[in-house]
Amino acid sequence: MGRTLRILTGSLLLLLGLAGLVLPILQGWLFLGLGALVLSRDVPFFARVVHRIENRFPAVGRSICRLKKHIPGMSCPRTGPIELPPPKDTEL
Repeated sequence: MGRTLRILTGSLLLLLGLAGLVLPILQGWLFLGLGALVLSRDVPFFARVVHRIENRFPAVGRSICRLKKHIPGMSCPRTGPIELPPPKDTEL
């Protein structure tokens, strides 16, 4: 799946999730989570969100790991707490 297609798919899932928060027919939280997971490979903000959820809720982290196996190019981290790299300093 190309980067553009992943971003488009993730954005569509996020929009469905936002609509699902208002509409009683859709499960908004489910689409928001899937959208964040798909976008986590290309958007650093969503990567941090997914890592924090994996660290805070280990059972959810195991489920996320199983889902990542179905997304090309994504892999599960080693066992134990996930450590994020330090943020890059930007000079103006």
